[in-house]
Amino acid sequence: MASTHGAAVQGARGAQVLVASNRGPVSYAVREDGSLHARRGGGGLVSGLSAIGPDAGALWVCSALSDGDREAVRRGVGESGVRMLDIPADVHADAYNGIANSVLWFVHHLLYQTPLEPVFDAEFRRRWASYETYNRAFAQALAEEAADGAAVLVQDYHLCLVPGMLRELRPDLRIGHFSHTPWAPVDYFGLLPGDIRAQLLNGMLGADRLGFLTRRWADAFTACCTEFTAGLGSTEVGVHGLGADGDFLRARSHEPDVEERMAGLREEIGTAPDGSARKAIVRVDRTELSKNIARGLLAYRQFLDDHPEWHERVVHVAFAYPSRQDLAVYREYTAEVQRVAAEINERYATPGWTPVVLHVKDDFARSLAAYRLADVALVNPIRDGMNLVAKEVPLVSDEGCALVLSREAGAYWELGDDAIVVNPYDVLETARALHEALTMRPEERAERTKRLVAAATALPPAQWFLEQLQALRELQPNRPS
Repeated sequence: MASTHGAAVQGARGAQVLVASNRGPVSYAVREDGSLHARRGGGGLVSGLSAIGPDAGALWVCSALSDGDREAVRRGVGESGVRMLDIPADVHADAYNGIANSVLWFVHHLLYQTPLEPVFDAEFRRRWASYETYNRAFAQALAEEAADGAAVLVQDYHLCLVPGMLRELRPDLRIGHFSHTPWAPVDYFGLLPGDIRAQLLNGMLGADRLGFLTRRWADAFTACCTEFTAGLGSTEVGVHGLGADGDFLRARSHEPDVEERMAGLREEIGTAPDGSARKAIVRVDRTELSKNIARGLLAYRQFLDDHPEWHERVVHVAFAYPSRQDLAVYREYTAEVQRVAAEINERYATPGWTPVVLHVKDDFARSLAAYRLADVALVNPIRDGMNLVAKEVPLVSDEGCALVLSREAGAYWELGDDAIVVNPYDVLETARALHEALTMRPEERAERTKRLVAAATALPPAQWFLEQLQALRELQPNRPS
C-alpha cells in the first residue's frame, strides 16, 4: 500500500481536480494489425471536466475494462489527463459483476426475489474481498496523483469504499462521492450482513460531501446512517439532479445519420388505413431488470385489448439494448422481453401493421430518431436513480410528446407535475395512461412539453459537475479527529 508520506510528496506536484469512476472517458481496441484504436465516450463527467478547462490540472482515474484497455496500459499508451488502472481481470470481474452489479445494484433497486436470494455465503465473501481490493487500488492511485488539498470526486456504487480508504491515505484532500443510483431504504439495506453495511456506510462517510440525484435517495442514505452507524457526522449531503444536455441533443438529433434513421423508422411504423401517420409510443432502455420493459409491453398489450379502435393506428417503438449479458439473469430477462414483443405481434399484427417494432442492437442515432418521432414516451422503471430518457424525449421530439412516467423514477420529482404518472407494477393503470397520452389535446401536450423541457434542462451536465466541485471546494476537509 502506498504510504501517506510518499503520496503527499507526489501530491505536491499532482492534479488539482480528480475524478474516479469504473468506466473512463476513453476505451481501446486492438486492431488486426496489432495497433490500438482509441474511442472517446461522452456523458456528464466528460462535459464537466471539459467545462473546467485544460489548465485546471484535472485527472480522471478509471479502470481498464477490456483486453484492449489492458494492452494500452501495458504499452504505456494513454491520453493526457487519464490514468487507467490495470486491475487483474479476475479481481475486476468479482468486484464489478460479483458485488457491484449482483449485490449493490440489486439492493438499491429492490430487485431481489427474497424467498431465494440473496445468499451471503463463502463465495460472496470471496468476491467482497475483490471489491475491497478494487476500491483500494483506486484509493492508492488517487493518493499518489492528487496535489495538496486537491478535490476528488468519486463516482457511484462501484467505489463506495474509496472515500474512507483515501481519507486514511490523504487527510488533506477534499473528497466527494456521487451516487448515480437510488439508495435503498433501511429495511432493504438491512439485508446486507452487518459488517458489510458498516463498511459501505463508513466508506462513504469518509467523504467530506456526498451527492445524490434526489432528496428521496439522500434521505434514504441518511436514514441508513442513523439506523446502522452513529449518523452522518461531519459529512455533508447534497442533491444534484442531473439534467439533459439540451444543446448537444438538439444539434446531434438533426445530423444526417439521424435523418436517415428517421426515414427507416417511418417505414417500419407505416401509415394508418386512412392514410394518416400512425402514432408512436417510444421507449429506449437498456435491458436492465429495473427498467420494467416487460411490464411496459404487457401494458401496451392491455391497451390494445381495451381499445380496438387503435388497432393499426399506433405502433410501440421499443428499443431494448442488451445490458450485462454476462449475467444469466439479464440474458433471461432480454429473452423474456423479446418473447412478449413477439407474442403481441403474433396476436395483433395485420399484413400492413406490426404493433411492436423492437430493436435490440444499440444505435444512438436511431434512438434520437425515435425521440424525434415520439408522440408518447413510456418511462416506467420499477426504480431508477434519475432516468435521463424521461428528460431527453420531450426535449428532442419534433411535435412535442406526452410523457408516461413511473413514480419510482428519480425524474418523477422534477417532471411529475407535467407527466402522466403511473405505479410501475400496475399494468392496467399504465394501459390507461397510454390511452390518456395518445388522446391528449395538442395544445395541452405542447404546454406540458414546454414545461418538461424547462425542468429537464435546469441542471445540464457541465453545470451539474461544476456545482458539486464548487460545493466541495467551499468545505473544510473532513479530517479525522
